[in-house]
This record gives sequence, C-alpha cells and structure tokens, in this order.
Amino acid sequence: MKHIYLNDSSPTGNSSMQLTRAADYAVRVMVHLATMPSESRVLLPALAKATAAPESFLSKVLQALTRAELISSRRGKRGGFAILDRGRAANMREVIESIDGPICLNVCLNGGKECERKSWCPAHPVWARAQRAMIDVLMSVTVSSMAANRGPVAPSESPNGS
Repeated sequence: MKHIYLNDSSPTGNSSMQLTRAADYAVRVMVHLATMPSESRVLLPALAKATAAPESFLSKVLQALTRAELISSRRGKRGGFAILDRGRAANMREVIESIDGPICLNVCLNGGKECERKSWCPAHPVWARAQRAMIDVLMSVTVSSMAANRGPVAPSESPNGS
C-alpha cells in the first residue's frame, strides 16, 4: 500500500509539509462539483478552468476520483463529470487518500513496519499527536460543508464553467 508522506521536497529544496498538487486539485474539483445542482455534468475543460489546473494533469485526478466512486464520468453529448452522493458526503481525508493513499506525517507512523526508535524517540509521540490532529480535522470537514462555505465565484468562472 502506498503512503503519502507530507515531507516531500519543496521547489526551494527545503523539506516541506504540504499536500501533493494532485490532492489539492482533487479537493478543488470536489468542492466545485458539489456547488453544482444535482445531476449536473461538467466537461474537463470547464473543470480545468474552474480549478486552475492543467487539463492533462486534471484528467488523471478525475480518473482517480472516479475509481474511488466519489464522482462519475460519462462520455458523449450529455457527458462530463458529476459528483456522486458518496462524494458529497466524503470528508477531506477520503478525498486526499483517494488520490495519494494513506496520509502519513512521518515514516515512523506508516502503520506497516514498526519504528525501531519508537520506544525512546522523543519526537515519535509528537508526530503521532500531530498526525492524529490533522486526520481528525480532515475527517471533520465534508465536501458538502466546504461547498456550502465557498466564497463568491471568480469573475471568470460561471457555475457550469462555460
């Protein structure tokens, strides 16, 4: 099982604790789709514009969200992407993990191999508490609640992206 470690290198070369770009785009897409009326479908170019994401990259994110059964996709004249009820009810942890796999603040918390330093490392309980707090926050926020709290739509963005 792949884990996401929030300690990848940043563009400056320093260690950085931040979400992957794919997970960020996934959250943007889910919130955007949740603001749409039920059964509305949005085409890839409109989603890319609404989320400020490159179409080719966003396409891969949408495939992962579809595999996770958070959104549906349909080809053809009445095609596009739509959020499913499960997607509206999903919490941020579910959205992020549908893209990146399990969240893990540090390698010593990955749940697989036991950390040999755990019993004496003073940092381990700090990382464990921080990870638990982060996961608790992510689990307390749903896609629907984020969509309900969304600010005004950007001037270049209409509700259906056209």
